[in-house]
Amino acid sequence: MIPRPMRFDYYLGRAVFGTVLLTWAVLVGLDVVMAFSGEFKDVGKNGYTLGHAAAWVLYTVPRRAYTFFPTAAVIGSLMGLGQLAATSELTALRALGLSRRRLSLSVAVALSLLTGAMVVSGETIAPWGQERADNIRMSAKRGGDMSVARYAGVWAREGDTFLNAQGGEEQLVEGGGTRLVLHDVRMYRIGPEGEIVSLTHAATAEHDASGWVLKQVRRDIFGERSLTREEAPSEKWDSQLDAAALATGISRPRNLRAADLRTSIEYRERNGLDARDYEDVYWSRWFYPVNVLALCLAAVPFAFGSLRSGGMGKRLFLGILFALGFWLLQLFFGRMAGALKFDYRVAYALPPILMLGISAMLFRRKSG
Repeated sequence: MIPRPMRFDYYLGRAVFGTVLLTWAVLVGLDVVMAFSGEFKDVGKNGYTLGHAAAWVLYTVPRRAYTFFPTAAVIGSLMGLGQLAATSELTALRALGLSRRRLSLSVAVALSLLTGAMVVSGETIAPWGQERADNIRMSAKRGGDMSVARYAGVWAREGDTFLNAQGGEEQLVEGGGTRLVLHDVRMYRIGPEGEIVSLTHAATAEHDASGWVLKQVRRDIFGERSLTREEAPSEKWDSQLDAAALATGISRPRNLRAADLRTSIEYRERNGLDARDYEDVYWSRWFYPVNVLALCLAAVPFAFGSLRSGGMGKRLFLGILFALGFWLLQLFFGRMAGALKFDYRVAYALPPILMLGISAMLFRRKSG
């Protein structure tokens, strides 16, 4: 039988909910204002207006809310519980026979509702909004010559040629600079009557300081009653297509849904490409709710001791300290996984295990 929530569960949940939502709104609001002010430098260029900048920022709000929620959760939880501790309400609940673990469970259940909503948002509204935002920005800045389709990769047009790439990435080159590499590229050349004159397929299209190079090229040229095929291991492509514009059209792994990340990982593994950047983001999505709850539970013991006599500044400082420490710990293990080539699941499991271990140790110390 599932135990029914008690009145103190609702009371604790309401206190934590309020401070988490307030902290969340402040963090996301500051980030939105900074992002909007950062767009002013591009307003007036190539038809990019203030309305485009505002629309871009608004569409990215769900993604920003998803990103800032873990930080807001731990800061808001400490502030909410700190207020109850300062007024001795937590002490009164303890006098009723409620253990610290039982009170922590009430906080975890309250936070799990918001965490669940963020997980759903991260797979639905946030990627959709980011995709719309990217389309608005590119369409305005590039004069409508570029578009991004979720299932068809990147599309671009140059004169009578239409280019489609299924994926790609920017790579660092020796000596500095970057190189854009597009995978599974198709170029359609359209005639004056709307007919397809030629279809070119290339395994990759690479752009660096020397220009464009197509590799493993196969070109079909269509005549009125004939078809001619040409093949070449590589060839130069004389094009003025803006590589920077194409690079912005490639979806970043962090902006993709988990299902799309899984598809991208499988595609890259089948073709012998490096998929670790996608694996990093993919497993971070699965560990997102675990990280939030572990981070908040690790901070809860402070509410029963050091926050009782502390002011708002102390609670805020501890919340930021916990959030920053956890982020650095997760970043460290993530970078180690990338450098040493071990499983990202291990890298993302270690930080919450360490935080929960710290929480258990602090609970035993305060109970002793």
